[in-house]
Amino acid sequence: MHYHKDTSCTRRTGWITSELYYWHDTLNWCGFFEPSLTLQPSVHFENPDTKRRMQNLVQATALDAHLTPIRPEAVGDDVLHMVHPQSHIDHIRSVCESGGGDTGALTPAGPASLEIARLAVGGVIRAVDALMAGEIDNAYVLCRPPGHHALPEKAMGFCLFANAALGIRHAQRAHGLARIATVDWDVHHGNGTEAIFLDDPGVLTISLHQDNLFPPDSGGVEVLGEGRSNLNVPLPPGSGSGAYLAAFERVVLPALEAFKPDLIVIPSGFDSCAMDPLGMQMLTSEDYRWMTRQLLDLSGRHCGGRIVATHEGGYSAIYVPYCGLAVLEELSGASKTFEDPFHPFIKDYGGQALSADQEKAIERARSAFFSD
Repeated sequence: MHYHKDTSCTRRTGWITSELYYWHDTLNWCGFFEPSLTLQPSVHFENPDTKRRMQNLVQATALDAHLTPIRPEAVGDDVLHMVHPQSHIDHIRSVCESGGGDTGALTPAGPASLEIARLAVGGVIRAVDALMAGEIDNAYVLCRPPGHHALPEKAMGFCLFANAALGIRHAQRAHGLARIATVDWDVHHGNGTEAIFLDDPGVLTISLHQDNLFPPDSGGVEVLGEGRSNLNVPLPPGSGSGAYLAAFERVVLPALEAFKPDLIVIPSGFDSCAMDPLGMQMLTSEDYRWMTRQLLDLSGRHCGGRIVATHEGGYSAIYVPYCGLAVLEELSGASKTFEDPFHPFIKDYGGQALSADQEKAIERARSAFFSD
C-alpha cells in the first residue's frame, strides 16, 4: 500500500500520538458500569483498542509516511488552570494515587491516568503551537483520555480534562487568536466545551449529536450562548448521510461563514458511525471524509486552512480505524488508494436519505440560531 500526494492540495498534517495514551487504564468495568453481582466484569467501552487499531491502520497503509510526527509533551498545573481549578486536579491526583477508581460521572482512571491525561492535553497544545509556528498546515491528535465532556470541576463521560478547550484557551492567550470555532461530530453532546465557552463570544461551539443521548437533557437548540456563540444540532436516532449533509449545508457551514474563524478545532468522535455500540447514527467513513473536506474548504477561505482535530469517542474497534483514516487522508491530501471494505454495505442501509423528522430537527436548529 502506497500513497502519493496530490500536488494540487499538498498539506502538512501534524500527527500527534503516543504509546502512553494507550496505557490510560479504565479498569475492569462492564461497559460503563462497575462490575457487580448483576454485571459480569468485562472491559470499559473507552479502552485502548479502537485508537491503537487506528494507529495500526495508519501504519499498515503507509499513510504515516505522509504525516508530520509531533511528540506530545505533558503539561503542568499552570496550563490546566486555564480551565480547571486546582481542586479538580487534586481530586484526579487523589484517585490515581489511591490505585485508581471512578473520578466523576462514570469516568474511571488508573494509577497513571493523571500523567497520561496531562500528555493528552499536551498533545493538543503542541498541535496548536506547531500550527501557529507554520510548521504544519493542520493536525490530528490521537489521544486518550478524551475531553469534550469534562467540566471545569467535574470529570464526566470518560473525560478527565477538557483537551480541546484547553487547546483553544492556549490559542487565545499564547497566540492572540480572536475567533475560534469548534465542530464536534461526536454522537454525544459536547457539553463540556459548550459550558466552558458559553459566555465567550470569541469561541463558536458547534455540536452535532444524537438527540438526548448523553448527557441526558443536554444539547438543546435553545442554548445559544453569549452573542449566539453556541450552536447545537440534535439529530434523531438513525440519522445518516442525508441528515448530516443537510445539517452541514443548512446550519453548520453558514454559521461558520458568518463567524469567520481564525482556527477550527474538531472534537473528532467516531461514535456517530453506523457500527458504534454507544450510538444509533449511521455515518460511513466517507461521511467523515466529506465533512472534513467542507471544513478544509471553509478554513482555506478564512484562516489559512488551520484545523486541529482531537480524538474523542468512538467504540467500534472494527470501524473507527477506517473513519479516522478517511479524515487523515483528507487532511493530508494523500490520494485515496485504500477502500473501506464496510462502506458498500453501510451506504445502502435503509434510512440513509434525509427523512422528514430529520429535516424538521435541522430546521429547528437553523431557526433557533439564525432567528432575529
